[in-house]
Amino acid sequence: MAMKVVPTKGNLLANKKSLQLATVGYDLLDKKRNILIKEMMQLIDSVKVIRDQITTSYQDAYDALQDANISLGVIASLVNEAPVDTGITIAYRSVMGVEIPKINYAKAPLVCYYNMERSNSRVDYAYQCFYRVKELTILLAEVENSVYRLADAIRRTQKRANALQNITIPRLKETNKFISESLEEKEREEFTRQKVIKERKNRLES
Repeated sequence: MAMKVVPTKGNLLANKKSLQLATVGYDLLDKKRNILIKEMMQLIDSVKVIRDQITTSYQDAYDALQDANISLGVIASLVNEAPVDTGITIAYRSVMGVEIPKINYAKAPLVCYYNMERSNSRVDYAYQCFYRVKELTILLAEVENSVYRLADAIRRTQKRANALQNITIPRLKETNKFISESLEEKEREEFTRQKVIKERKNRLES
């Protein structure tokens, strides 16, 4: 590509400016990548903890549900009496231009909406277990979605940084070298030509 560039001082200045911008761009992308990685690693630690908690909570909840079903028969009619939770809203915060979700949960008090006369303590316990599962699921959804968004942004940032580092910057450096060497060669040729002309002029005058 460098050989296709006309070796002029104007092109050399323009190419040097492009190289400077590319270098600054790479440095910014590298900083962005490091910040995103740091943010993601902090969230990954949280994901591990929440997943362990939610696995245990789900198991406890399904075991409690099974005990409740055994004690009363299938309790679907009681479950259907629980209202839909509408206390969840989503906001976003920006990390280096990456939109990270923040789930706001207006935690409702633990109230049993089903008919207490048709239930027992095992149903109450199962309800409490699934209430805890809901809280952990909301938290895990927020963290996992954040990790996914950050990982995708890191991948795209890394790809752009690699393109600058491995393709664009070396190509611009090669072009700068070609133009500089071509201009130097032209200067040497011009100097030699002027020297020859001067020598011929001196011989003619003597």
